Amino acid sequence: MTVKIIFIFLKEESNIMITWNNLDTLASFKELEKVERVNLVEAMTGESGAERVKNYSVPMAEGLTYNYAAKQVDDKILAALAKLADEAQLAEKFEALYNGEVINTGEKRLVLHHMTRGQLGEAVEADGVDKRTFYTEQQAKIADFANKVHTGEITNGAGEKFTTVVQIGIGGSDLGPRAMYLALENWAKKNDTFKMEAKFISNVDPDDAAAVLNSIDVAHSIFVLVSKSGTTLETLTNESFVKDALKNAGLDASKHMIAVTSETSPLAKSDDYLAAFFMDDYIGGRYSSTSAVGGAVLSLAFGPEVFAQFLDGAAAEDALSKNKDVFKNPAMLDALIGVYERNVLGYPSTAVLPYSQALSRFPAHLQQLDMESNGKSVNRFGEPVNYPTGPVIFGEPGTNGQHSFYQLLHQGTEIIPVDFIVALSPHHTLAKHHSALLANCFAQSEALMKGKTADQVRADLEASGMSPQEIETQIPQRTFPGNRPSNTILMNVLRPETLGALMALYEHKTFVQGVIWNINSFDQWGVELGKVLAQTIQKELENNISEEHDSSTSGLIALAKASRK
Repeated sequence: MTVKIIFIFLKEESNIMITWNNLDTLASFKELEKVERVNLVEAMTGESGAERVKNYSVPMAEGLTYNYAAKQVDDKILAALAKLADEAQLAEKFEALYNGEVINTGEKRLVLHHMTRGQLGEAVEADGVDKRTFYTEQQAKIADFANKVHTGEITNGAGEKFTTVVQIGIGGSDLGPRAMYLALENWAKKNDTFKMEAKFISNVDPDDAAAVLNSIDVAHSIFVLVSKSGTTLETLTNESFVKDALKNAGLDASKHMIAVTSETSPLAKSDDYLAAFFMDDYIGGRYSSTSAVGGAVLSLAFGPEVFAQFLDGAAAEDALSKNKDVFKNPAMLDALIGVYERNVLGYPSTAVLPYSQALSRFPAHLQQLDMESNGKSVNRFGEPVNYPTGPVIFGEPGTNGQHSFYQLLHQGTEIIPVDFIVALSPHHTLAKHHSALLANCFAQSEALMKGKTADQVRADLEASGMSPQEIETQIPQRTFPGNRPSNTILMNVLRPETLGALMALYEHKTFVQGVIWNINSFDQWGVELGKVLAQTIQKELENNISEEHDSSTSGLIALAKASRK
């Protein structure tokens, strides 16, 4: 039996009672389950379809548009979702978050990633300091450092300018910043803001670090070590590899490295680094791209002004996410539709398909953001939930994905909702190429929605001259069921502000869905067990000792030891 826990947040103007309840206890969810399903082919036919496209579209920040006309919803379902938003107190819980309530109850922490780019509500004080001031001070320090590197005031040991920046980190210290760098690289080159090439080292496999080091001039490279605790095993292992490479090249590693860490970590005041910039426990790794974690590498690569534009875009989308009107709040609306797909329609996955090579690593960032946040089987209070939570997130840029896994999207046994992301205007001047890109993106949405009937297939094959017997054999293979949902996020052009808004949309969507499912989206205990066990096994592999394991693991360890003899 689910226990209802009540928190009361006292405000000057009123007393707001916030309750945290499992999804399956909400009356609005039970009502949602009963609403008649939508057939997209019927909904999108004729004049009603054209009207639907116009009406089922919500402006985002920085000129983006969230269009959900190809989702399996109608006005009745949307009305039920709006009731769910009210009963689940989505707006009130977001307000509690940005006003500094302890939303991360598992780790007893505030959640403040939004404050790296603005202040949505009241001032928030923690650790004896105003947190907005803390974040802006770190950003200012990073900006000053980056400018000095770019002007040659800060140089390598030989007095020469740095030309490359290399980020050493793992998880959120890599995925988000890497995705953002790749997204803006060509834009920066076109707009003359490209300052330094950026590389990333994350995998503890030495092949990763070796490949990066072999591709750069280490004498003219500055390395950014990112570890909140200063004890992250994978990151410190790669740091050691890099320091050895610098030493072997006759270089002083301390003249080539900076740290992004917490003020209490062993890296904070070490002479091993040119400078240290700080983060805190109130920003999880997967939410850290707008903190010093992304700020250092992006400011060095593109300049602090570009990073500031990125923050501005995120802040603008943050402000939209405060709107209590579901239909003017794209993140909340997208989250609610996603819950409907997951918990009523029973769809287990979501594909994120950017029709932009620049966004090639954005799906990987979203994998961590969503699956690490909402891949939970117990609620905020440690009780098992009796319904699915976070979906499996995957994706690749179009058009590459079309020749990979789209077969399953169109004709597989599982229905997988799709997020299409596309820029209407390119950075390049190859208009024909971009037309082909847009055409493919829009065609995939149409094909998923409309499908192709047996009669249509038969008519096409008859026109090709195929024999009647072969036609009947071919029809089942070439029929598309259709009625497969997607949304499309449109931007005028991919630039720092639009990228910031896009990233913030998914951050807020993740939080809202966690609230609806009554789970904590800001801890990640599932990541920790394997890391702890790995430390034990590593000691066994490196020393002649044995620990107790299951027979399978013991067997694998034995094989590894034998291979080294």
